[in-house]
Amino acid sequence: RFNCINRKKKIIIYIKMDHLLEDITVIDCASYIAGPAAATILSDFGARVIKIEPPEAGDSYRGLLRLPGLPESDENYPWILTSRNKESLAIDLKHNKAQEILHQLVSKADIFITNYPFPIRDRLKITANDMMSLNSKLIYASLSPYGEKGEEKDRTGYDATAWWARSGLMHAIRGDSDAVPNSPAPGMGDHPTASALFGSIMMALYKREICGEGSEVSSSLLANGLWSNGIFVQAALCGANFINNDGRGIKGALAEKYKCKDGRWFILVMLNEEREWPLLLKCINREDLNEDIRFNSRENRAKNSLDLVEILDKEFIKKDWSDLQLLFQKSGVTYGPISEPTDHIEDKQIRDNNFFRSYSDRQDLLTIDSPVYMKGETKKEPKLAPSIGQHTKEILLELNYNEKEIKDFETKKMIKT
Repeated sequence: RFNCINRKKKIIIYIKMDHLLEDITVIDCASYIAGPAAATILSDFGARVIKIEPPEAGDSYRGLLRLPGLPESDENYPWILTSRNKESLAIDLKHNKAQEILHQLVSKADIFITNYPFPIRDRLKITANDMMSLNSKLIYASLSPYGEKGEEKDRTGYDATAWWARSGLMHAIRGDSDAVPNSPAPGMGDHPTASALFGSIMMALYKREICGEGSEVSSSLLANGLWSNGIFVQAALCGANFINNDGRGIKGALAEKYKCKDGRWFILVMLNEEREWPLLLKCINREDLNEDIRFNSRENRAKNSLDLVEILDKEFIKKDWSDLQLLFQKSGVTYGPISEPTDHIEDKQIRDNNFFRSYSDRQDLLTIDSPVYMKGETKKEPKLAPSIGQHTKEILLELNYNEKEIKDFETKKMIKT
């Protein structure tokens, strides 16, 4: 297979490649999720990703599994998910020799990703100026909690604080300001933020193809949170009146959550109400409701939404979810099952679209595919996430360090192999 790349002066060059980004090298000098996950997406399309992590404990993200409240497992599933395909280079950047190693890698790399706090970047000499001075074609991708400017730019933050809470998303899903706020799922804001950073990186690669120069790109958890909460935030910017979201039926009976006989829940989102209302009635054998003056028009259903919710509650509770879902699928009603974590394992739609993939080096284990696709381009088979320093020796030998030097580096605890 051949991929066509458009170079400067409209010259077309044909390069034989198995994966679109296989000639791209990425330095993942980041921690936890959003920055490294952008590197994961790049790796899925064939990029070589070298993960820089401290020699002793490695990336602190390796310890997320111990966070109270997370599912218990013998597998380090957070690390398995976001660190697949990567090579681990465990070096202590506080050493001058370690800096030399990093500089050699950066001078040949295409992309450098970091989400370290800005003061730490200064101390470790990995700022955009530091890195881009080594390589004029380098793309420096910066991820921060609250943005690159302002008095809060140096604050630490995670998706729970910057994406979920600060953006207003945490507030948006509760009934009113007195209700207890809900916590997000782990990494809930990190992964969409990673997709935004990936998009910025790809835009910079495109620019480099045109003008031959590197670029500095960035994204933040807060910016992505505001974008995710965009409809409510834009409403506030337009001076809209906000109403309490407390109680069932506020959004209408046909945009509500319901419980089935077997305890499972689902949600209706029937925006095309005129078409779907009769379909729903047929599913539950209640065509008589269309003759009820309270429900025989969209306006009347809106006025009497609480009465309709009560009626639908009584109908849906008669059926198990599997039976009701089959009726909905055949009818064309717009619905969504409120999935529980283990539901996805046997979800046929997920399987049919290959949203789960097997590791090439461990066929019994599945992982979640990144949500970016291009027709005609294949992703590489995922490889298991590395152990701390798993590729250190291999990378140093590639940089022409000899066995004696590598042993000396390890004795000084500058590296881990």
